[in-house]
Amino acid sequence: MVAVKRLFAAETGSFFLILGTTLFLVVLGLVMVLSSSSVEAFIQSGQTSFFGAFVRQGIYAAIGIPLMLVVSRVPVWFWKRWAWHILGAAVLLQLLVFSPLGYESGGNRNWVNLGAFTAQPSEAVKLALAIWLGMILAVKRDLLDDWRHLAIPLVPVVLVAVGLVVAGGDLGTTMVMLLLVFGAVWFAGIKLRYLLVPLALLAAVIPVIASGSASRNDRIAAWMAGCTDDSAYQGICWQSLHGTWALASGGMFGVGLGNSKAKWSWLPEADNDFIFAVLGEELGLIGAIVVLALFVVLATGFIKIIRRTDDPFVRIVTGSIAAWIIGQALINIAVVLGLLPVLGVPLPLISAGGSALIVTLVAIGVVLSFARRREESAHERGRPPGRVGSLR
Repeated sequence: MVAVKRLFAAETGSFFLILGTTLFLVVLGLVMVLSSSSVEAFIQSGQTSFFGAFVRQGIYAAIGIPLMLVVSRVPVWFWKRWAWHILGAAVLLQLLVFSPLGYESGGNRNWVNLGAFTAQPSEAVKLALAIWLGMILAVKRDLLDDWRHLAIPLVPVVLVAVGLVVAGGDLGTTMVMLLLVFGAVWFAGIKLRYLLVPLALLAAVIPVIASGSASRNDRIAAWMAGCTDDSAYQGICWQSLHGTWALASGGMFGVGLGNSKAKWSWLPEADNDFIFAVLGEELGLIGAIVVLALFVVLATGFIKIIRRTDDPFVRIVTGSIAAWIIGQALINIAVVLGLLPVLGVPLPLISAGGSALIVTLVAIGVVLSFARRREESAHERGRPPGRVGSLR
């Protein structure tokens, strides 16, 4: 009982704002996964059960939420000390996708099959990269006016981490990771002129990456053409068009929870990448706005932590995780609305998927560990950071 009380012992409003919003999104996600996956689960189970995907997602949530709460008790100095090790372990996991354990799904080789379950190591790379960027940029905070200290070791490490995801052909995850990196350097206070060259390179490189896959080329071409070709309706535009129609049929108040027509095998990935379309159909414009508002509240909690801290590590890590989660949510919603081509990016905390949900919850747990009362944070900053300062 004492241990449970200590687990929730936090006096800052930011802690409970982020925790409450996160739990609400997870519960909403479970409800929507049950609704959007029930028909496909019934078909795949041989007409014996509607609850296959929902049960799996419930198990992932039952693992991720306790992990989030445990991680929220980890002191700041731990992340600083172990940043290199965490990143190294995540990169090794990502290398497994190119081993016999790796396999391709949806045109991306970004998954590993571990027998009883599958995993997406790039999710762990996101979190590890956020922590490492916070550590290295905080250590070099007085040297960032010199581009050489900014470039080394930042550029080679980021190139390796992001490059492994690019090699697997996952453009959506690549975009999210680049948002994460940009968030880190932005909140580190790096001068804008140092960002112009990388941004120009990205503008040139992303089209090259996008053209590396025939299916991705077709999706982008169809999106740019507005999916007006009749032949595209039965093929490359099927998913995006049915997603748009699902949203449109929801109207203001929706057709009612569980009453979606799109989930009856009309909309591919209805419980994953396009769950926002089913949500909009069943809960209407009001439900969609509520989801957007919840992500705005989550972003507000992150910003409060960034504004009240005087620790550059906390500021940078929180900023990069915020850029990752909020940026990914906006990308997913933009895809469903037809503002971006289909990228295969799930809606954080809501879409079905174990790796994404668990790692996102752990990342929020890291932010929650920063959100605890000031006196605790000050005490933790006094703990030995594993000679991180020697990197200067």
